[in-house]
Amino acid sequence: MTSVHMTRVPPSSVTAFRDDGPLSRGMGAMVAGQLPPLPPAIAAFFVTGVLLLVGIAGSEGLAVFAPIVALLLAGPGSSHRHDGRLDWLVPVILKITEYGFIAAVGFAHGVPAIIIMILLGAIVFHHYDTVYRIRQHVYPPPWLANAGLGWEGRMIVVAAGGLLGASTAMFVLLALYLWALFGWESLTCWLAAPRSGVEAADLGAHD
Repeated sequence: MTSVHMTRVPPSSVTAFRDDGPLSRGMGAMVAGQLPPLPPAIAAFFVTGVLLLVGIAGSEGLAVFAPIVALLLAGPGSSHRHDGRLDWLVPVILKITEYGFIAAVGFAHGVPAIIIMILLGAIVFHHYDTVYRIRQHVYPPPWLANAGLGWEGRMIVVAAGGLLGASTAMFVLLALYLWALFGWESLTCWLAAPRSGVEAADLGAHD
């Protein structure tokens, strides 16, 4: 059971912190790591902010297209090693973009604040869990990024709820799904992997 969770180490822990979904990773595969990740991430953040400012009102607002624009801009950089001097900023920028978009769309479409907080809480929990387990050399399994939809997938789902006029229902369903997924996977991971992972790290420290 432990082997299920002790997956291969990514080229850089920064890439794991990005939390890319299948769409973003697919776009990254097209450029084979040739695109520096920081400028596109900054552009995605800026364009998302502009679209939120000018088009958040109404289900036909321009804001619903922000996830696609962000994906097209930041997605291709996902395959880069993120070994630049400031590339550690990329996950931070992507998280701010995702959190800000979800909160803005939720409030604009009348989603109760508690539901917005519950959805964001599931995502923040996942991001915190990823950071902590990587510190313990226990890396998330590859399938989790697909099941969790990635930053771009979650933004697209939220935007789709706005387009369909069902933002509250979409927020509730997405929050329940993500809490169940991330909570269950985290629990089973820490029950299976930390003892061997931490012991291995301790043995390495004593050698």
